[in-house]
Amino acid sequence: MATSIDYDEIEVGSELPAQSFPIDRAALVRYAGASGDFNPIHWNERFAREVGLPDVIAHGMFTMAEAARVVTDWLGDPGAVVDYGVRFTRPVVVPDDGTGALVEVTAKVGAKLDGRRVRVDLTAVSGDQKVLGMARAVVQLA
Repeated sequence: MATSIDYDEIEVGSELPAQSFPIDRAALVRYAGASGDFNPIHWNERFAREVGLPDVIAHGMFTMAEAARVVTDWLGDPGAVVDYGVRFTRPVVVPDDGTGALVEVTAKVGAKLDGRRVRVDLTAVSGDQKVLGMARAVVQLA
């Protein structure tokens, strides 16, 4: 499925629809099983605290993937993402309280590039703290 977003109609500063992603302990268990990352900081509260964390934290790659959904949902074609990178700035703390954490993601077109590509700049926040820095995706448009 090709993206129907037209490069010529996109303007720098255009905002993508914001999304919020709830993350609970069950999601961390499912991600650990899918990724093979069973580090106890992602499921064992006692261990997480022993190594200096406030509680269990979400996998960085899981947080990164959730944030990318803002871009892929906008595009309608995950294959149109040609580059994606982030800097992990703060962990997403996931308490065992029946609610978990919420990651709120906003994004906007940061630049128009050659070859009908655009750079999308993302902001991901959890608990009023930015959890991803330099989060950028380059996408191929029609």
